[in-house]
Amino acid sequence: MSNLKVTQRRSKNGADKRQRDTLRSLGLRRIGHSVQHDDTPQIRGMVHKVRHLVEVSEDG
Repeated sequence: MSNLKVTQRRSKNGADKRQRDTLRSLGLRRIGHSVQHDDTPQIRGMVHKVRHLVEVSEDG
């Protein structure tokens, strides 16, 4: 199974509570912080909700 590297690129200021909660669920705490997750439909859905705040790269 491949991995996704998710990096927060924009501030969560101005985002609604659900988006802030999603960032925290992904494990992102600050701009420039990166985490790795398995590529699952649940993670893809969370990334989709905050796609304007994060950058995603696939690690084979």
